[in-house]
Order: sequence, then C-alpha cells, then structure tokens
Amino acid sequence: MGQDTTAETITPVRAELDIDGRRLSYLDFGGTGRPLVALHGHMSEGAGFAGLAAALAPEWRVVAPDQRGHGESDRADDYSREGYVADVVALLDHLGLDRAVVLGHSLGAINAYQLAARHPERVGALVNAEGAVSLGLHGPNPLAFVLALPYEAPTREALIEGLGQAAPFFGDALRENPDGTWRLPFHPQDMVDSEDLVHGDHWDDWLATTCPALLVRGTGGVVPAEQAQAMVERRPATRLAELATDHFVHTGDPEGFAKVVREFLRSLDASV
Repeated sequence: MGQDTTAETITPVRAELDIDGRRLSYLDFGGTGRPLVALHGHMSEGAGFAGLAAALAPEWRVVAPDQRGHGESDRADDYSREGYVADVVALLDHLGLDRAVVLGHSLGAINAYQLAARHPERVGALVNAEGAVSLGLHGPNPLAFVLALPYEAPTREALIEGLGQAAPFFGDALRENPDGTWRLPFHPQDMVDSEDLVHGDHWDDWLATTCPALLVRGTGGVVPAEQAQAMVERRPATRLAELATDHFVHTGDPEGFAKVVREFLRSLDASV
C-alpha cells in the first residue's frame, strides 16, 4: 500500500480500564492522528486490526479493545446489546474522547451502529464491515460448534491437540493462565450466548442516525446484496463498498479493505 503503510513504525500499547471490577483490555496503536475505535467480531480480538492501523497511520490513531469475554478482557455476567454498548462508552470516557469514528466488524459493527443510535453525540462517523441489520436464528446457533471445543488444558500442546481441526484458527491466540495452564481467548458458552443475543431486527438502530457511514460488504459474506442496497438507500450519508471476499473482509482482502476505509475517512470533514 505504498506510502500509506507504516507497519514497521507502529508498536501498539496494551492498556486496560476497570468497569465495576471487570477488566476491559485494549490496544492503542498511538500517534497524533484523529481517533478511530475499532470493534472486532465474535471469537476475535483487537489485535486483528493491526494491519488496518498501520495502513491508516499517521492520519488516524486506532484504538482496538478486546470486547467483553474476548482476548485479554475479562468474561462478563451478560453479553447483552446494552452491555457491549456500555463498554464502548466507558472506553471513550477513559480515553477522554468526546467523539470518535467507530469501525466494527460483524458483532462489532452492530455494536458500533447501536452505539451511534443510543449515543449519537459520541460517534462522528461509522464504518460497518459485514454487520447486518436483520438477523434471525433459523435452526441451530451458527456458533454452536464451539461448544465442542476444550476451553482449557494443562499445556499448550494438549490444548492444540484437543482443538483438532480448529487449531489453525485459534492456535496463535491461546493464552497462558497464571498457574501455567492454557486456555482459549474466549469461553465457548459465552460466544453462543452472545450470538443468540445479537440476533434480531435492528433496522431502527441503523436508521436512527445520519452521520457519514460506510458499509463494507463481502460478496461471499453474511449480508445479502438486497439488504445492503436497502441499508444504503434508506439511510442518508451512507455509501457501499463491496469486496470479492467472505464475511471476514478485513482479513480476506486486507489491502482492499484498508483502501475503501481510507478513502471514506479522507472524505470526512475535519470536524468529524
């Protein structure tokens, strides 16, 4: 990505805040650029936005939390819509940010536009990567497969072995516990519960705000083409970018994703 890629100069700082006794961990990729908060999807973590942070520097300072129950953040008592949104508000307050651009993928995208709906004064612009507005569970929970995965094991090798075919997807993200045992970066039951609670009809939230928005759809993703078109047509100041990849647009086509996000951000007024 030429002169826009500065990965070699970016060393993120991990920090945390306390929310009623629960740790919320985040990565701050630093710099003096304008703030952008990046929210990951289920079974992921803030580190997944390292490439995007490098591509957007130095114009943008990316802060990427590990959302509740993910990565280095503590598990929560619930995974409600209200809980996720409240965490982002707490993070903005902790950072001293009255307003920021908020980007999210999947679960994180829904959290982002629901944050904007409930706290419009805190969100200057939105980037929605593969966050649908109308979802419904038809049959088994699509994340139910994780319930068969071991959460912990005495050693990293034992956990890798127990993960079986899932090991390539999670092996690099495993965590060592203080007692020397190893665990997944999420609890399987938490993910299933969170997936259940994210489903529903969220059209009212998507249409509640008029700040500039970019919808990034993977042509092989989860947002139907007809729904994406309606999301753009029904919401003012919204544009659509489609990438020839799957649901994981930021990893399936990282250069393409960074390009469309960068172009959108550069179109924003300096006051956003």
